[in-house]
Amino acid sequence: MEKRKNLCAMIPEELHGRVKQEQEALALTLAQYVEMVLEEHFKKGGKEMGNGTRTLAFQVSEELFGRVKGYLAKHPGLSQREFVIGLITKELERYEAEKAPEEAAEIQEGQEADTDAS
Repeated sequence: MEKRKNLCAMIPEELHGRVKQEQEALALTLAQYVEMVLEEHFKKGGKEMGNGTRTLAFQVSEELFGRVKGYLAKHPGLSQREFVIGLITKELERYEAEKAPEEAAEIQEGQEADTDAS
């Protein structure tokens, strides 16, 4: 196991709030979050950290939040982030699979109409 060292720093309260909000949204411990941010920083050579990802944030009712946390508690190893991304991905794949035959049929019909018009 890699040796670890403690890192402590005073930061502005507003920045602290933003850090905590994102850390919780990603379902990471503070240590995991700080390590992720620092790794991203150094992988980018200390430059801009935009890595082609976007933040998707939304609020849910307390009741739904509790249900999600209950589900995650029964599925150790599954983070909130992985859970939400999995749901979104599954639904998009279902939608795209459903739409693909319809769109292919529309393209086919358009090509046949072009051939008939020639």
